[in-house]
Amino acid sequence: MSQTTDSESSGNYYILFDVDIRNGERYRRHMERARPALEAAGGRHLVRGGNFTVYEGDWTPSRLVFLEFPSQEAWEAFYYGPDYAEIKPARDEVSDGRMVGVQGLTPGT
Repeated sequence: MSQTTDSESSGNYYILFDVDIRNGERYRRHMERARPALEAAGGRHLVRGGNFTVYEGDWTPSRLVFLEFPSQEAWEAFYYGPDYAEIKPARDEVSDGRMVGVQGLTPGT
């Protein structure tokens, strides 16, 4: 499902990933390969796991990951690009997730 409210792309782009990991060791090996590709695309981890508190609703995430990219285009170049296409199947074999991207505010708004 895609919902867009503004076609203008500006500011950073953020990815929220709620991931259920079935095999921790294999997932760590995936991350060892994914991290350099993510960083080469301008991305960085803001949150990777850690404690969290649900304040409203019935959402019970397993493990939360927040990523920051300089733009939606940079994210999509990484996610749909050849480097990650080679790596992603290893993640899919050992985890399930829910992922959403959101456009950040431009400075001063």
